[in-house]
Formats: sequence, structure tokens, C-alpha cells
Amino acid sequence: MASMLEFRTPGWNPYAVKYSPYYDSRIAVATAANYGIVGNGRVFCLGLGPQGIQVEKTFDTNDAQYDLAWSEINENQLLVACGDGSIKLYDMNVNDFPIMNFHEHKREAFSVAWSPVTKDTFASSSWDGTVKIWSPARKDSIQTLPVGNCTYSTAYCPSNPSLISAVSTDSHLRLFDLRTPASAQYHLTAKIPVHVPSPAPLPQGPSPPAVPGEILTHDWNKYNHTVIATGGVDRVIRTFDIRNPSGGPASVMMGHEYAVRRLAWSPHASDILVSASYDMTVRLWTDGSTMPAQQASPVKAGIQLGIMNRHTEFATGVDWCLFGVGGWVATVGWDERVLLWDANAMLRGQA
Repeated sequence: MASMLEFRTPGWNPYAVKYSPYYDSRIAVATAANYGIVGNGRVFCLGLGPQGIQVEKTFDTNDAQYDLAWSEINENQLLVACGDGSIKLYDMNVNDFPIMNFHEHKREAFSVAWSPVTKDTFASSSWDGTVKIWSPARKDSIQTLPVGNCTYSTAYCPSNPSLISAVSTDSHLRLFDLRTPASAQYHLTAKIPVHVPSPAPLPQGPSPPAVPGEILTHDWNKYNHTVIATGGVDRVIRTFDIRNPSGGPASVMMGHEYAVRRLAWSPHASDILVSASYDMTVRLWTDGSTMPAQQASPVKAGIQLGIMNRHTEFATGVDWCLFGVGGWVATVGWDERVLLWDANAMLRGQA
């Protein structure tokens, strides 16, 4: 690849990476010792400058770190989701200790997301089968949304602060609307089976197997706020339009050889997403939504636009830079490496 920056985390295996929403020159990486099996965690706050990637701050936790999220209200603060079930809020101006500790989850806290609209709440999900909604100003959660099985990922709709999504081991994408009465459904408004067979064969190639599989990751499209992409153990990336929860996938992307661990829609183009996998690759895709209609099939076959195969262990995290020319991506893997590279170069065939 024409340009790639690298930072190493010796002794620490990264699980997640996030660009700052305030600066194109700041990223954070959540890591765990011993691949997260046993031992501590360390979050690296990294700055990008003329000398390359430099450590601005580190914070250590007693347990593995599985995810992180920058604060949407304070440029120096970030949340870390930990293996002991806690979520910790750190401030880069305060050494060593978290300024808040949120600890209600009974199992590993596996994802954390800050509300991008109202910016006054964040959500976490856990292996204990719940999603919790929090205010950064109070230690007790505001709400608990029961999923019922290990919940790997939760997220807010980019335009509606009341819509929260979650994916889990039972192969379903759930949507919660906090405006609905908290009846027996606990705000659950849709439960989309990710593994349902396609209503029609794909325009080219075989359809993915209709076998339930753990969903490990999902993300809301930044331009079409009714579209969500999912990925998981069956190696298939699918998109769904939540306006049609029983209609099956809108598009299907196949190519990864092992589970899809993390995916992220581009903040710069409505049809582009990037995925990281246990097959050690990071892949760039179009979901096909901007391409001409493909025969009569209602399901679009997304196309792989490029592959980045510089990681030598599981690729576990990926994020887009919000700023600049619109192509910079950060990826991390269990090879103790953070790689920053230009997806536009991949599109031009220079990867």
C-alpha cells in the first residue's frame, strides 16, 4: 500500500480502535493481555504527528478491554468496556484512575456506544444478555433492555436517539424504541432473524446458508438511517432495511473465510463499508445500493472492492476517520499492531 502508518502494542492484543470525533490526529485502542483470556487491559490514546504515531496517554484496567467509545461531549474523555462487566470513563487530563466507574453488568461488557444525537447518554452490551443505557453523570444505569443471550454489539441510530440496536448469539438483530411503553416487550419493536434465507437467489453465485449463527458486529449506515449491516460467525455480511423487518436482507456480501469480527460503514459514502475478520484480512465493500438494478432479484450482491492483508493474526477492530479526504481507516489485530491506511488507495488498486 502506498502509505501505511504502524504502531505496535507489545504484550497487548488489541480488540477495538476508534478515531476521535474531534481530531483526525487522535485515535484510541482497547487491548488485553494474553488475548483477553486472563490478565489486564490497557487503553492507548495515540496522537498522529510528524514523528508518526506517539502515545499520548495509557490507562490500565484489571481486566481485558473489549471495546471503547470517545465521549461526544468532552474531547478528552473516553469509555472502555471491560471483562469484569464494568465500563470506565477516563479523562486524558486525569492520570491513572477513571473519573467514573459504571458496574452493573454481571458478565463481560463487550461493547459501548455513545449517543451521537443528544450526546447525553451511552449504551453498553454484555455477555449477561442485557443492553444498558447510562448517563455519564450518574453511576446507576437509566434503563436495562433484556436481550436474553450474549449481546456482542449495541448501537444508536445516527438520527434518532430513541432507537437502539443490538446483535447477539441467537442470530437476531433487535431494535428497541425507548419511546414505546415499557410493556412486557421492554421497548422491543423489531426482532429480525439475520440468517433467514434470501427471498430470491442472488444475481450471481450461491445464496448464503440459512443457518443461525452468532452475530458479532453491526453498524448503522451513516446516510440511510434505516439500513443496518451485520456480520458474524457465518462469514456473511448482510444489510437490512428496518422499515421492512420481515423482508430478509437487502444485500449480501460474501468473501471472508472466517467470522466477521467488526464492520463499519463509511462516513463519506452511502454504499461503502469495511470489515475485519478472523481470517486476518480487512475488506472494503460496496453494498450494491448505488449500482444499477440486478435483474429481478430483490437482494443485491455486494462487491468486494479491495483487501488489506497486512495483519498476521485475527483482525479485530476497524474505524474510519471522519475528516480529511475521506479514506483513512484504522485497523487493529491480535498481532499487536495498529495500522492506519488510505482506503482510497485500495480503491485505486494500490493496496
